[in-house]
Amino acid sequence: MKKIYVLAIIISFITACNTGKEVTGNQKLKVSENGRYLITEDGKPFFWLGDTGWLLFSKLNREEADKYLEDRKNKGFNVIQVMVLHTVKAVNFYGDSALVHGDASKPEITEGNSFKDSLQYDFWDHADYIIDKAAEKGIYIAMVPVWGSNVKSGSVSVKQAEAYASFLANRYKNRTNIIWLNGGDIPGKDSIAVWKAIGTTLKAKDPEHLVSFHPRGRTSSSEWFHNEPWLDFNMFQSGHRRYDQDTSANETRHFGEDNWKYINYDYSLKPVKPTIDGEPSYEDIPQGLHDTLEVRWTDRDVRRYAYWSVFAGGFGYTYGDNSVMQMLNPKDKGSAYGAHLYWTEAINAPGASQMQYIKDLMLSKPFFERVPDQSLIADQGEKYNYLIATRGKDYTFIYTYTGRTMKINMGKIEGEKVDAAWFNPRDGKTSKTGIFSNTGVAEFNPPGEQKDGNDWVLVLESR
Repeated sequence: MKKIYVLAIIISFITACNTGKEVTGNQKLKVSENGRYLITEDGKPFFWLGDTGWLLFSKLNREEADKYLEDRKNKGFNVIQVMVLHTVKAVNFYGDSALVHGDASKPEITEGNSFKDSLQYDFWDHADYIIDKAAEKGIYIAMVPVWGSNVKSGSVSVKQAEAYASFLANRYKNRTNIIWLNGGDIPGKDSIAVWKAIGTTLKAKDPEHLVSFHPRGRTSSSEWFHNEPWLDFNMFQSGHRRYDQDTSANETRHFGEDNWKYINYDYSLKPVKPTIDGEPSYEDIPQGLHDTLEVRWTDRDVRRYAYWSVFAGGFGYTYGDNSVMQMLNPKDKGSAYGAHLYWTEAINAPGASQMQYIKDLMLSKPFFERVPDQSLIADQGEKYNYLIATRGKDYTFIYTYTGRTMKINMGKIEGEKVDAAWFNPRDGKTSKTGIFSNTGVAEFNPPGEQKDGNDWVLVLESR
């Protein structure tokens, strides 16, 4: 009986690893053996579903932080991207300064440890509290040490950066739910010596945590740091502009709104490293970002960016909301980018609730065998009509943003016949549509009329 029990446990573990059962609890993360995905210490797949809670440390008190983290946990998010220092003069909700006189080499520390107590000693104890509260909820904190504008302005030297990165690494190296995001909305070539100093120091003093770089819009970390030993995975920011507003002609790579092209580029690089869209268009932010009278990105747009990038080979996806990323609240005298909802209301934006469905879909099938495969599509289309496909050995997912007819080259997965179904990214429900021969070119017509936002995933599975 004991042998049978042990065998059952082993089989259960293997099944969870192969099908992509969602990870619970917090183990340190690492890169998968094939270099494409993230996994936990025990080898289970980790699908990064992030939210940009950039000002979480500085603007929310403990009760509010608890509320925000609980909401994000309930909506399936498992990573929160946070600025540690929005500015070198950063203070938190309680008025505690992060640094002594804005000197990054001198964190302002009050003796004592209050993260388990009701008292609040300093900025760093408050950050500790939030990090540990996130860990309780199975959430990882991806921390940007210092936002790029501070470095660009000359407020952080290489020497200060090394001392500050050493402080952070030593303080947080024993916490399991930490990810480091060097940079902060800036090209890596701007003050590159500082970014290399931070990355090198973090990895040297905290080798067990993953490190990446958060770049400016329409760029990827791979442009400057792909071969750096401290960079564990690539991150790009596809940005907030639509096709006719695109300025990427001024960048090294001219990919525009097609965020899947950034994935394609990074996916082809050697050595192989995972890649992710760490900042696409935010829900409820003006298209083009700066003109508050412009139309705004909606839930359908954040879905499109999610499925495009993940199906292209991304290991996860980061969502963002205009009001939530800046934690807009009644105490604020104004807002950035025309945000008009308080964060407490904006956390319920429709796109935020819909993000969990892509994570559920990707974890429902064997995870590590998945590859992008555009050869499945006979008529790929362009811009919003673009179709994108990913598959394993016996399953295929194909996404359409507009609900247009799909012409699919069959025979790419195993079996003489396949079961077909439609997965709805708006509610996560799946409806079967029939059995098809796995040869030739088959035509599939999604439910509803063809229009932007009538998005569907065609699911084909070997019989």
